[in-house]
Amino acid sequence: MGKKLFIPGPIDVKKEVLEKMSTPMIGHRSGDASTLQKNISKKLKKLFYTDNAILLSTSSGTGLMEGAIRCATLKKAAIFSSGAFGDRWYKMAIANNVPADLFKVEEGKGVDIEMIEKVLATGQYDVITITHNETSTGVRNPIEEIGEIVKRYDDIIYCVDAVSSAGGIKIEVDKIDIDICITSVQKALGLPPGMSICTFSQKAIERAKQIPHRGVYFDLLAMYEYILKKNYQYPSTPSLSHMFTLDFQLDEILKEGLDNRFKRHEDMANLVRDWSRKHFEIFTDENYLSNTITVIKNTKGINLSNLNKKLQERGYQIANGYGDLKEKTFRISHMADYTLDDIKGLLNNIDDILRF
Repeated sequence: MGKKLFIPGPIDVKKEVLEKMSTPMIGHRSGDASTLQKNISKKLKKLFYTDNAILLSTSSGTGLMEGAIRCATLKKAAIFSSGAFGDRWYKMAIANNVPADLFKVEEGKGVDIEMIEKVLATGQYDVITITHNETSTGVRNPIEEIGEIVKRYDDIIYCVDAVSSAGGIKIEVDKIDIDICITSVQKALGLPPGMSICTFSQKAIERAKQIPHRGVYFDLLAMYEYILKKNYQYPSTPSLSHMFTLDFQLDEILKEGLDNRFKRHEDMANLVRDWSRKHFEIFTDENYLSNTITVIKNTKGINLSNLNKKLQERGYQIANGYGDLKEKTFRISHMADYTLDDIKGLLNNIDDILRF
């Protein structure tokens, strides 16, 4: 039996979206492929509120994160982390011999604006990375406020991991002045996993031109230049199946209306938060709550594995806490194409199982 996946991703995919994965193949060097990829880019520019270039990658978001840190860092990267996925930026920098320093905050807290101001004022860094929506802790970092600080520095490339937020939370890339904004399709966009997306500003393009060792597969500059020269085609064979699906789903998203979509995510988040406060506690600082995932303290000491086992028997699944928070917290996502009724169904089943 299929389950409704209220986990941080991959998330449920609508039947009509899944069906698009079986669209007959076309040549990836054909005019049809160029048209498909060009249309996708136009729609993604609307989603990201940007005029910047759009790059597609047949990979998870981690691939484009690694590409960004390699292609943007000439001097040193300042990695700000509020959890496990913020730490991932730093691990990738070190693994790629990219100079970087890690600045962490307490789990459940948002990145401190004063810390960012102090770090950037040293003049040591030409890249800043931030996780917009940290799924391990439920933190949504204030990328808008951070952007206002970054705007004061002409030489800093601003990179944002929006893997679990884009499509569910409004991100105005150009207004915020984000240079590279990265997401994956299997979360708030509601597609099967296997493709990631990023925006790529002119400032980031000029920086990448100065860096001799950018890798091959995740060389963002090579992708961008190939798109220009080859009419929206890519250096390596892309996942056409994902592109057919993404093109269709973007139409659905735009048909719903971006403001309506963001409001639906906020409404689902508020429903889960109210339930969490009633029966448990929210783990995350209330000033930094995400609209796509809620992390809840296991204040009642319930056996989370048993709860999930019983939920799965009823066709639902939630997530344990991440890493050190595994038994201390549990996570409920509310993203992509779920509705308030879907959330109510999940919470009613948890209430019944736990006899609330």
